[in-house]
Amino acid sequence: MSTRKIIIDTDPGQDDAVAILLALASPEEIDVLGITAVAGNVPLSLTEKNARKICELAGKPDVKVFAGCKGPMNGTLVTAEHVHGDNGLNGPDMPEPTMPLQDQDAIDFIIDTLRSEPAGTVTLCPLGPLTNIATAFEKAPDIVEKVQEIVLMGGAYFEVGNVTPAAEFNIYVDPKAADIVFKSGVGIVVMPLDVTHKALTTKPRVDAFRALGTETGIATAEMLDFFERYDVEKYGSKGAPLHDPCVIAYLINPELFSGRHINVEIETTSPLTMGMTVADWWGITDRPANAMFMGDLDADGFFDLLTERLGRL
Repeated sequence: MSTRKIIIDTDPGQDDAVAILLALASPEEIDVLGITAVAGNVPLSLTEKNARKICELAGKPDVKVFAGCKGPMNGTLVTAEHVHGDNGLNGPDMPEPTMPLQDQDAIDFIIDTLRSEPAGTVTLCPLGPLTNIATAFEKAPDIVEKVQEIVLMGGAYFEVGNVTPAAEFNIYVDPKAADIVFKSGVGIVVMPLDVTHKALTTKPRVDAFRALGTETGIATAEMLDFFERYDVEKYGSKGAPLHDPCVIAYLINPELFSGRHINVEIETTSPLTMGMTVADWWGITDRPANAMFMGDLDADGFFDLLTERLGRL
């Protein structure tokens, strides 16, 4: 298996943090060209800082972090402090980052990277709202055909919504951006709530991170101790869904996941269903397939991979 060059586009978020750690712990499979921050779970001023905190936690201060869009392409930013805490990474006591934020804008970094790397060799990994990706595509349409693949966390079909009855958070925050990306023609792999809600941070799984005894393992466990409280209280689940690490785990071991190549459209006008991912899971329409929409995963294998890789840091 060859190493995948990726750009992680993210709004950390505890689950984003675990995804970043997984990527940085897997250099044989993944070459992180850079991390681009976007507003989402918390405002941009915190997401760019949180991305740098995680790089330092991983012992990788040489990773380049760039700040991108401060809000959605249309409308007002919706955030999720009620889930992630006031700084987005509540749980462990993490120091302020000392590694620099890059001077270059995230959008320009995405554009320059896709123009400079050989066509079809860079995968985009959005873990939050798709604002940065869509903005780059609109600013430089020539880069679209150069993208190898987009592997993203967002949307839902059977699980429907987690921020409204119809919409998943990442898509709801910027439906216009999601619409642009899904209509771009780039090959897309989607990790929806249908998959991520099966990747639950049960007590034994979190205890396994803590038992690593490392700074990274303990901090991860503390992040998840905080993160899971919302889902446990709201849904009565046995833990929190680790949404974003599914993206990175797929790049390392795609056999952990199964799904269908289907058509996915984004609702951008209805007040009732704004941000809904209308996934033609049953092939009811004749609209062409534009995304591999995952429906299931091997949860034990997923957490075994996470624990083994976090143990490397």
